[in-house]
Amino acid sequence: MTTTRVRIPLLDLKAQYHSIKPEIDAAIAAVLESGQFVLGSEVSAFEKEFAAYCGTSECIALNSGTSALHLALLAAGVGPGDEVITAPFTFIASVAAVGYVGARAVLVDIDPSSFTLDPAAIEKAITARTKAILPIHLYGQTADMDPILEVARRHGLIVIEDAAQAHGAKYKGRPAGSLGDIGCFSFYPGKNLGAYGEGGAVTTNHPQYASTIRMLRDWGQDRKYHHALRGFNYRMEGLQGAILRVKLRHLEQWTDARRAHAMQYDQLLANSGVETPKQMPWARHVYHVYTVLTDNRDELKAELEAEGIQTAIHYPVPAHLQPAFADLGYRTGAFPHSEVASRRVLSLPLYPELSAQAIWEVASAVRKAVSAKTQSV
Repeated sequence: MTTTRVRIPLLDLKAQYHSIKPEIDAAIAAVLESGQFVLGSEVSAFEKEFAAYCGTSECIALNSGTSALHLALLAAGVGPGDEVITAPFTFIASVAAVGYVGARAVLVDIDPSSFTLDPAAIEKAITARTKAILPIHLYGQTADMDPILEVARRHGLIVIEDAAQAHGAKYKGRPAGSLGDIGCFSFYPGKNLGAYGEGGAVTTNHPQYASTIRMLRDWGQDRKYHHALRGFNYRMEGLQGAILRVKLRHLEQWTDARRAHAMQYDQLLANSGVETPKQMPWARHVYHVYTVLTDNRDELKAELEAEGIQTAIHYPVPAHLQPAFADLGYRTGAFPHSEVASRRVLSLPLYPELSAQAIWEVASAVRKAVSAKTQSV
């Protein structure tokens, strides 16, 4: 059995490393010399710099985006018996973290144009047990936050942004992570701002939330060996803080490249038979992934992979249809927009170092495959 060689990968982390290798190598060497391997000065400096980037007064660096969601919910006082409203079309961590604190995820369908939580569907999902709303900024674009915040304020609910895919994204000019009460980021390697391993952060303008999360990430200590809370070992490593500081300096340049690549795809795929991503009127889309829609997704994926073009599906099964969350009680048909999206989405290669020629080759392969399918029908 032979396998097709990948000519154009979905993303290329090695290419990004080589573009900034001297800076990264120097930052790693400095941490090794310092001996500050957990938290430390590099992590503290990154927290200040990322807070400034997000337009918040506080940033707490953690060991993963999932930990960020977990601690944000705990700091907001969400616990057993509470409900948190979120969307089913997401990476599973968004829903799983709600269960970590003993609360129940109450799901609401997405807007099919933005793939984000539909504000118009939120109000009827609110009950006396609702404590928070968890909008997910999917694919690099924020949810429509003003109506979400309006509903939340009217009902006295906390808003926690899942901004794991939205580093640098903006809503009406305001940065993701500064829009709700708390923002949660992931620095998983493939993210627009990715660590060389796991990483995450919480952003907020609320000092009390920040203070609580700082304690919770470090065994609940308010000072060494004095445990005010039952906490966790969710600390960021010094190496990751140093690496993220270097990469943060390049993030805007990389974002501009992603947006330019997306525009090139938009032009090349116009009238191709696939639907290209929509940048909503409120958004600065940062294209964590470039996801098209097609009724023949699986066939298109196979055709592209036969041409050596790597693709991905974000996400093939909505949370409410995952066996792990069967206890939430939802069935097929509960969230039609999420279910249709899960059958139609396909992410094409997109990363800052991707060449114009490679984008042209991907778009040409898409057009060829869709055209052949159309002619055969």
